[in-house]
Amino acid sequence: MKIKVLGDVESSYIWDHYKPGMLRGFDLIISCGDLNPNYLTFVETFANVPLLYVHGNHDEKYKAIPPEGCVCIEDSIYVHNGIRILGLGGCMRYRPGAHQYTEAEMEKRVKKLRRKIKRLGGIDILVTHAPMRGFHDGEDTCHQGFAVFEALLNDYQPKYFLHGHVHMNYGLKTPRVSQFAQTTVINAYRSFDFDYENPPEK
Repeated sequence: MKIKVLGDVESSYIWDHYKPGMLRGFDLIISCGDLNPNYLTFVETFANVPLLYVHGNHDEKYKAIPPEGCVCIEDSIYVHNGIRILGLGGCMRYRPGAHQYTEAEMEKRVKKLRRKIKRLGGIDILVTHAPMRGFHDGEDTCHQGFAVFEALLNDYQPKYFLHGHVHMNYGLKTPRVSQFAQTTVINAYRSFDFDYENPPEK
């Protein structure tokens, strides 16, 4: 199954220089947040496959202008062709505003989902906006990750963990792909394609 993951910065290659068929061949598209809702609508329209998304910390506009034809997977598990996908958007709270959480608040969100995760027998992909604490994150409060994500990876060992928020041009030397135990971790910055059955090389 071919998946395109998006995050944080709209790809001018896709949006400004689109050519017919450019998005052909994908089975699923996943947004990790902080993207223009009209961009997601555009991508979903031309890809004509499910586009799932979580909110980034700059996505307050989605309330007034939701991405048309796309599926919000916040605080839920979306099953696509048997693949269980858990969505938890937002970042560490650093100012007043929507889609920001303290560690305790994110822990409560996770706790509410554990019964459903158990009922489904686990998860295969974890989709978030923020990264995990101490792994792909930054030191400033805004870009710190959540420690509870590590618990999710340890408890359920999903095949993939997809996140955004930490731009790869920040100078933090954040890798695109890395490994945490049994999970392949991918930074969704701008756009990245991978085959679900064959994890990309680190």
